[in-house]
Amino acid sequence: MHAKQRSEATTLSASLEDYLEAIFHIASEKQVARAKDISARLGVKNSSVTGALRILSSRGLVNYAPYDLITLTPGGAEAAREVIRRHEALRDFFVKVLNIDPETADEGACKMEHAIPLPILERFIQFVEYFETCPSAGAQWVRDFGYTCRGGAERENCAQCVSAEAEERTKGKLKETTMKLSDLKIGQRARMVKLAGHGELRKRLVDMGMVPGAILAVERVAPLGDPIDIKLRGYHLSLRKSEAAMVTVAAIGAAGQVTA
Repeated sequence: MHAKQRSEATTLSASLEDYLEAIFHIASEKQVARAKDISARLGVKNSSVTGALRILSSRGLVNYAPYDLITLTPGGAEAAREVIRRHEALRDFFVKVLNIDPETADEGACKMEHAIPLPILERFIQFVEYFETCPSAGAQWVRDFGYTCRGGAERENCAQCVSAEAEERTKGKLKETTMKLSDLKIGQRARMVKLAGHGELRKRLVDMGMVPGAILAVERVAPLGDPIDIKLRGYHLSLRKSEAAMVTVAAIGAAGQVTA
């Protein structure tokens, strides 16, 4: 995104961000968007859609002409993906950590996604990753109550919990089994361990967030196994199978434990 486009995107109103998000989702489903599709998705009048599209077009975020198909420019697509990232990060926190039902979580995320500062968003994402994957945190979620220590509230139980964890690791019960990212199945989650390769390709993967400790999930695999779509730190990325084979990961079990 050019500097001017980035500046324009960061000053968008909540309403205009909703339009970008809607166009992105419609285009993902139908390749392109039409004004009537946007109107139906957002529940607004056609005249409102026209006004919003003109503003977004003037800012270089959409390709728009009356009665023509609507597409996002590269800058518009980047801005839309950032809105979606904020939305999904908030929704994940509400559902996975606060145990809120998905419908209510989605509604709340819609209202908050436009205003949350990036540093706070990153902390939300990091906490969800910690909550789902840390095998020694000693905290569990109790429905309609909150957090409670699995060993009890007494301080001496904390030492017992940590000692038990250390003993399990010593016995190899929590030993990590590593594999290539390209070998993960759809829906499987993993923690990145190592990135092979060198040069521009490796740099591009690192820039996308492929660093040790990052939590990722496989969302979709093409029929012939290439490309592989993953979710990483709130972003949706598409990797060639050869690129995914460069990434060594430790698979994470359904209960948030690293598989043994």
